[in-house]
Amino acid sequence: MTVPQVKTHIFQTPFGKIIALKENGIIKAKSIRYAHSERFKRPVPEEPIASEIIFPDKTPVCPQIISPLVEKMIGPTQIENFNPHESIQYLSVFRPEHFTENEKLPVVVWIHGGSHEIGCGDLPTSDPSDWVKEQNIVVVTVSYRLGLFGFLGGDGERPPNLGLFDMIEALKWIKNYILYFGGDPENITLFGQSSGGDAITHLMISEGVEDLFQRVIIQSAPLGLRHNRQKMAAEFLWKTEFLKEEKDALKMVEEYGKYVPSVIRYGLKAAMPFGIQYGFPPLCKEQESAEKWKSKAGKYDVLIGLNDHETAFYLKTSEALSRYFGKGIGLKVIDKLVRKTTEFIYGKPAEEFAKNYAESGGNAYLFRIHSKAEQSGIGAAHCIDLPLIFGNEKAWKYAELLKDIPWEYIYESGKKLRALWAEFARTGKISDTSERPEILELRKI
Repeated sequence: MTVPQVKTHIFQTPFGKIIALKENGIIKAKSIRYAHSERFKRPVPEEPIASEIIFPDKTPVCPQIISPLVEKMIGPTQIENFNPHESIQYLSVFRPEHFTENEKLPVVVWIHGGSHEIGCGDLPTSDPSDWVKEQNIVVVTVSYRLGLFGFLGGDGERPPNLGLFDMIEALKWIKNYILYFGGDPENITLFGQSSGGDAITHLMISEGVEDLFQRVIIQSAPLGLRHNRQKMAAEFLWKTEFLKEEKDALKMVEEYGKYVPSVIRYGLKAAMPFGIQYGFPPLCKEQESAEKWKSKAGKYDVLIGLNDHETAFYLKTSEALSRYFGKGIGLKVIDKLVRKTTEFIYGKPAEEFAKNYAESGGNAYLFRIHSKAEQSGIGAAHCIDLPLIFGNEKAWKYAELLKDIPWEYIYESGKKLRALWAEFARTGKISDTSERPEILELRKI
């Protein structure tokens, strides 16, 4: 049997000579270090490199505990393909292989989700190759610090929002160098799902982001959990203080789970214990945030929305709830709970954000993804948008989230959705005549 040769491509950039892979019509420059950091310190930009920059054998990932729910609903993680590292400031660039010289393609920057606690920029389930090839765009995927390392703090020794500072450094790198990959540095769209959407919503009002991006696509951001988190964060910080000197990063993430804030005490926001913290750089105070977003209305185009049954991802897969509410009237109780919590965490905040932004003169679109496949037992749950946008049937093969839904349905709906999102990334607009998948409700506010 003949083993196919790996083809490479060299990007000559002021940052360095970057070796990329050619595969199936896509050029992938993977795991480029854009910054580095010490524990609990702000990132420092990486200097240009004289030697060749070669993609590593294993994908760098912030130390984290694998989520059994994610393993079940999205698919197993091949941990042997990843290398845990505290200084996780890496990005990857995906570009079409067929490219006209001096062409400038729209750039989409992917900020992954995972409750500010798990995930990385380069997962098979969010490989943008299909989207890049279909729509002739450049996609950059970004990894940043998570959990204890990036989204918990509150004093000089453990400052908060370090994950946001990582993202800002990534955006500066993209602004400076994306032209050498065929991307347009004046046409950059931030695209985030779940906590990634929460992050880019707050990047809009962060210090130090002037002229780094022009548009945002915010999917399933839990903006209803952003309020009044100060006491919860302070308690979590205090209870994990003893871990700050621990040399073993993996031991740190194993230990902090014993001290996660209680949902009983802090309500639903404790379901996402890590998060952005107002009143610390690069963010304003919480009470100033609404006016800050309004002040950005003429600066950024916004596409924001959610899936119709977001919290079914958690509630309808809970063995404890299924034991008591899995049949008859119990199912109706769970359905009502899914509707209530979806609207509180995702729906109402997204609609209010879009409405306030538009009333202030901003360009805002609001969308909602519905479930039309009768085979789907949990409906349009959290993360159902990911296979639609990224495709990649092989990566989603074992996902319980897609159980009994034909991949052809996901692919055809996703292809139309990818075209719409790319149209927005190019122009900041979506034409009324552009074809929409039947699962999508979309309107300009």
